[in-house]
Amino acid sequence: MLPVAPAPAQDKTATFALVGNPNCGKSTLFNALTGMRQKVGNYPGVTVEKKVGELFSLHGRPMQIIDLPGAYSLSPRSPDEAITRDVLLGRISDTSRPDKIICVVDASNLERNLFLVTQVLDLGVPTVLALNMMDLAHDKGISLNPEELSRELGIPVVACQAHKKIGITELRQAMSRTDLPVPVRRWRIPELLEDAVEELCQALAGENRSEPKQEFARALILLAGENASSHSAFGSESQKLAQRFRLQLEAQGIDWHEAVVAARYQYAQGVCEQAVRSGGNAGEDHSDRLDAVLTHPIWGWAVFLGLMAFMFFSIFTLATYPMDWVEGGFTRLANAVKQAMPPGDLRDLMTDGVVAGVGGVLVFLPQILILFFFIGLLEDTGYMARAAFIMDRVMSRVGLHGKSFIPLLSSYACAIPGIMAARTIENPKDRLVTILVAPLMSCSARLPVYTLMIATLLPAKTVPALQKAGIMMALYVVGTATAFFFAWLFKRTIMHGETPVLIMELPPYRLPSMASVVMQMINRSKLFVKRAGTVILGLSIILWFLAAYPKAEGGQASSQLAHSFAGKLGHAIEPIIKPLGFDWKIGIGLIGSFAAREVFVSTMSVVYNVEEASDVTLPLRDAMLREKWADGTPVFTPLACVTLMVFYVLALQCISTVAVVKRETNSWHWPLFQLAYMTGTAYVACLIVYQTGKVMGFQ
Repeated sequence: MLPVAPAPAQDKTATFALVGNPNCGKSTLFNALTGMRQKVGNYPGVTVEKKVGELFSLHGRPMQIIDLPGAYSLSPRSPDEAITRDVLLGRISDTSRPDKIICVVDASNLERNLFLVTQVLDLGVPTVLALNMMDLAHDKGISLNPEELSRELGIPVVACQAHKKIGITELRQAMSRTDLPVPVRRWRIPELLEDAVEELCQALAGENRSEPKQEFARALILLAGENASSHSAFGSESQKLAQRFRLQLEAQGIDWHEAVVAARYQYAQGVCEQAVRSGGNAGEDHSDRLDAVLTHPIWGWAVFLGLMAFMFFSIFTLATYPMDWVEGGFTRLANAVKQAMPPGDLRDLMTDGVVAGVGGVLVFLPQILILFFFIGLLEDTGYMARAAFIMDRVMSRVGLHGKSFIPLLSSYACAIPGIMAARTIENPKDRLVTILVAPLMSCSARLPVYTLMIATLLPAKTVPALQKAGIMMALYVVGTATAFFFAWLFKRTIMHGETPVLIMELPPYRLPSMASVVMQMINRSKLFVKRAGTVILGLSIILWFLAAYPKAEGGQASSQLAHSFAGKLGHAIEPIIKPLGFDWKIGIGLIGSFAAREVFVSTMSVVYNVEEASDVTLPLRDAMLREKWADGTPVFTPLACVTLMVFYVLALQCISTVAVVKRETNSWHWPLFQLAYMTGTAYVACLIVYQTGKVMGFQ
């Protein structure tokens, strides 16, 4: 009879860890179980995302579930896998060791997934196996017997299809059980290793005051030579013992690690022989047929570029009406405040600082939602891995491989998760190069700047959306090409090394879970709205103060901004930026946007609303088009607009990115180097573009 885990106290919330290989549908299952009851943050000291959700058992008791990063093994090769292992071992300071585990496997690739399952079961924590993607297994002609699989593994097994929410009730029922059995190890390591591992288990049990059989997983980790100096998991005596065993095994010519891996796969193969039957659908499945086109050297590129073009076209067409509604709403709000409040600094603060600053950024939320929707769709369908495969042919020419393109593609949404995603790259030099060039990929924070400048460049309402989308895509191409150039340069100089070979799993195509995509879109957009309501709001108030004080004599709006603190700062840097076609007011925007790129729009909103003397708030684009140099020529000429867009394509203007790079590299050297090379590149490129354009007669 299997031992049963003690039921948690009634007043204690049971904590489940959600574990599984990448691409097994784990995050989709997490969303299906928790719905909107999710919190997203980071683990302490690292930028790996921590997702925690809440749900209730069938008996009404609250439960908590932690979605751990995808892992192929608990012998980590990347920081993501290290986080998964450390949470399961109870090593993370703000995360208690989970009471129970849900191990998610891809039913169509069961034998490969069972390798991680055996490692999880070795932990001795009550576990439920979620047999996900049963539909894909059926399409491949694979028949699985969950009852037989449960008997072989000694744990409950639930068949499910997370994207269709099939099997979710049965999974919750298994999670609600108070009599979940504690797994018992059923696979065996070679006899030559049994004595050594048993002695290690005894030593660890003495140190941790536990049962020797509960220490098997830790014993294997310790035998692997892990340096646990940052944790208190292992004592010095057990570490010395493990070192002695390693030397003895090496002296005997025994590759103990290979022997353990082989034993796990042998056990997994035996389990599959009992629980899995293959049918007659051995030919190409729909993923193979799609890959014949989508990874083709020619058609694959055509589809990829077509998808990118369609995404940018949608950003300008689908987002037009909601953007107009948001802009009109903030304009009416500003005018209503002006009419309701008596003239004075408080009214100006509300209209020219708060409403103009925050509204100037939130108006672009529909475009950002569309961008996040498309990226979520590409990830959920399995196409993102194909994009990496296609791009490997280009990436290899710059010294990287296609796996680096996934962090770069993620940086289209935000450089911060893109930099975090570089943790999956095993080679330290390739990881660092990817981090250094990731901010060159145009993130969603640049969208407000691009959209504003394109609207200023092409102010006529009759301009086709396709033309605007073409300009937008050109900006993304410039950023991507520059990232590839610097990756090539770094790989041949400061990070010289061999070009790695791409080895990655192509997950099967699947219909996206719209609920999961929308959930992801909402969670990512919350960060944008939160920044608008906190950072940008605070900066808008500060910028309003700097633009409104000290008061100019006579109180004329035309002289107030120039006389203010912000005006003096802008005038101070104007000699540096004037060769780029930028005046001192643009200089104020450049300084403000070092906090975050989208702050440029709110800064310009504050600057031009502070200067505007009428009681009716003008659209920002119209106010910018009216701006003149001292000689009467317009400031925002087409050439100046293009130059400003080039600056924002290339410059690193995001304090949050600098902070994350510092944390990822554990040094100020690389973020400061990154800030210097990107800002310097942006300045030189803008100087060339503007001065060459003037010589050629462009305005």
